[in-house]
Amino acid sequence: MASEGTDSMIGRMIRASRLDVHIFEEVEADTSATRQALLVVAFVALATGLASLGTTGPIGLFVGIVLSIAGWAFWAWIVHLIGTKIMASPSTHADWGQLARTLGFAQSPGIFKVLGLVPVIGNIIFAVASIWMLVAMVVAVRQALDYTSTWRAIAVVLIGFIPYVLLMSIAFAFLGDLGLSLIHIRRCRRIERCRYRWTPYH
Repeated sequence: MASEGTDSMIGRMIRASRLDVHIFEEVEADTSATRQALLVVAFVALATGLASLGTTGPIGLFVGIVLSIAGWAFWAWIVHLIGTKIMASPSTHADWGQLARTLGFAQSPGIFKVLGLVPVIGNIIFAVASIWMLVAMVVAVRQALDYTSTWRAIAVVLIGFIPYVLLMSIAFAFLGDLGLSLIHIRRCRRIERCRYRWTPYH
C-alpha cells in the first residue's frame, strides 16, 4: 500500500495529470488515499480561488474551497448513483469511496489554474486546465466503474453534470449572497467606529 506522504501524493497528482490509468486503479484500491484526494481537491480549489482573488476576495476564496470539497463529495455520489445503478456494465463494482478517490485525483490538472493570474495568457491556461480536468475525470470514471467503453464514461459524466451544476449554482448563489452580507456588515461596523472616533466633543 502506498504511503500517505506528501511526495506520494504529489507523485500521484503528476501521474493523474498524465492520464495514467494505473494511478486511478491504484487510488481506487487504496482506502487510505481518501485523505489525499480531499487535499488534492482543496489545493485545486485554492489555486482556482487565487486566480480570481481580485474578483472574489478572501471570503470568496474561503467559500470556494468549502464548496469545492462539498461538491467533490456530492459529485462522487452522483457518479456512483448513475454509474452503478443506471448505466452499470456487467463488470461494474464500485462504492462511494472509490469514486471519491479517483475523482479527487482527477482534479489534479486544476492546480495549473493558479496560472490564470498570468497577464494575457492567463484565461487560456485556465481554460486548458479545465478541459484537462474534464478529460481526467472521464478516465477516472471509466477506471473506477470498470467500463470498457470510454463513451459510457462520457455519458455518465454528462448526465451527472446536470444535477451537479444545478445544485452547485444554488449553493454558490446562496453563500455568495451570505458573503456579500458579511462584507457589508463589516464595512458598516468600520464606518460606525470611525464616526465614533471622530465625532466632535466625544
